[in-house]
This record gives sequence, C-alpha cells and structure tokens, in this order.
Amino acid sequence: MIAISVDSPGKLTIRPDTTTRPEGDEVLVRVRRAGICGSDVQILQGSNPFAHYPRIIGHEIAGEVEALGPQVKGLQIGDKVVIDPVVSCGVCYACRIGRHNVCADLAVLGVHRDGGFKSLFMVPASNVIAVPADFDLGIAALAEPFSVAANVLSLTGCSDSDCVLVYGAGPIGLTVLQVAKLKGARCIVVDIDEARLEAARSFGADRVIHSPSEAVSDAVSSENDGLGPTVIIDAAGVPSLMAEALSIASPVGRIGLLGFSTRPTEIVQKDIVAKELSIYGSRLNRKLVPEVVDWLASGALQPLPMISHTFEAADAEAAFALIRENPSLTIKVQLKF
Repeated sequence: MIAISVDSPGKLTIRPDTTTRPEGDEVLVRVRRAGICGSDVQILQGSNPFAHYPRIIGHEIAGEVEALGPQVKGLQIGDKVVIDPVVSCGVCYACRIGRHNVCADLAVLGVHRDGGFKSLFMVPASNVIAVPADFDLGIAALAEPFSVAANVLSLTGCSDSDCVLVYGAGPIGLTVLQVAKLKGARCIVVDIDEARLEAARSFGADRVIHSPSEAVSDAVSSENDGLGPTVIIDAAGVPSLMAEALSIASPVGRIGLLGFSTRPTEIVQKDIVAKELSIYGSRLNRKLVPEVVDWLASGALQPLPMISHTFEAADAEAAFALIRENPSLTIKVQLKF
C-alpha cells in the first residue's frame, strides 16, 4: 500500500501507507482511480494558496468500501463510491443557507487535510456517495470535477435560453462545456491552444475561438441578437480576462469565476452597473456530487474521452511530468491504484 505526498514544493514522495480501521462514522475506502487536478499540480509547484505541507494530495477519488465504522448507515462493504472532498462544520452562516462549500471552517480533502492519493483512504461517511455496481470507476472519478462545473452553472442560472462563453478548454472548461450543453445552452469555448479547442469541438461546443488569431469581442458580436453572451465562465483563472468579459457580456449577463489568482484585475464599475451584470465566485460544489453521479450513470454525460492518460499510482512522478511538460496532450490524467 502506498501514499503520494507533497512533502514540500517540488518534492513528490511515494511512501508506504499505514491506515487504521474506521471508527464512529468513518468509512475506509479502497481507492481504485484518482484524477490529477490542476490544484494538485499547484500544490506540487508551491502555488496553491491554501495548502500546507507535507500533504497527501488528491480529491478526485473513486473506489470501493473496505470497512465501515459502527455508526455508518446506508453503505455496505464492497459498494462502489466516489468522494465529495468538501468537509464543513454544518452550523456557520454559509452552512445554514446551504453554501457549505464556503464554510467558515472549510476543510478540503487533499488540500487542508490529507487526500485520496493513497491505497486506503479514511473519509467521513457524509462525504461518501455510492454509485451503481456496474459503474466504471474511471468515469466515477470524474464526478468531482463535473460537480465544480455544476456549481458555477447553478450559481449563474444557466438554462437552455443562454449563450455561454467559456474561457479555457482545459479539464474544467470542458466539464463546464458539457454541463452547459446538458442544460441546453449554446456554448462557445475560447482558448489559445488549438488542440484543446479541437477537444472542445468533440465535446459539443457550438463554436470555438482561437483567441491569438481572432478577437473574442469581434467573434461574439453577433451572438444573442448582437447583445453578446449571457453567461461567461472564466475556467482559465486569468485575471486580465475580466475586463473583456465585462465588455462583451449581454445586459443582465452573469459572470462566473473559477480561478484562484491573487493578481489584481481591472474592473470598471460603469460596465457592471450599466448592464446590471452579476459576478459570481464559485468554489468546489455544494452537495452536487449525487446529481452529477445521476447524470453520469444515466448516460446524460459521456465524458470517457476526457481520460487521456492513466498511470499506475507508483508512476505518479511521470504523470505529473507529462502534465507539466506537455499540457496540450492531456485532458484528465488519472492514477490507478
């Protein structure tokens, strides 16, 4: 049994893992598949503002129930499950109004607490969601990133009447695209990488914009009867995009931000007020993983091609090197335990 730890920025360590038996409402999960997220890469690079070291990373986790604490109800040994990495207090203001993803005492598994890049993972029962017995665990491990997309599109009120523009055709941008299409929206994807735009086309983008060769403002000028996109999602985490988003958004448009950049951005108040724009920060998900599991299990989403590479867990260093050195070749890289 192994665990994959970032002991300090730049230092990835694979070491033997010892995990105790579950107590109380704990569930011991035998991890089978684990996706590498951009935040895992940031923790390894030392650029994640929330991580403390050393840290066992990983929060896109699927596996099987290995053992149950005596207080756990509704799960059985052998059940296939996915993990919601959001741990909250349940009593603060945010939790009381159903926004536990921004709990005053928020802990994210794999960031604030040790995560699931390990053979056996101890998780609170409330964070364990059962999936159908015939569910492919590679697809199951995509539930968490899709819940991020579900969250931002729920906040921005995406529907079949919207024209959605997504900045960024990386893994999160592609999940936003697929959920927006599920909701019936027209969807435009912008990126600087043509290979990633080709992936966006394959996942149903109605239009793609290669921003180095085509000005986004010109490209969307005819959308929505000439008013521009009604929903804009920044899945690239680039602060400089905000000024453009405010400029091209339709009146009463909604802008959703998914990045964690600490760099300042230019915001012109006039643009927001004149068009009554709404800006939403979106973090993690607010108990949306079960809904995403339903989408995946029913076939409403068909995300298998997102899994571009699978590595044995012991080869984690090679997996991270591929993402770092050839990002345009990867969509979602998963580790197999």
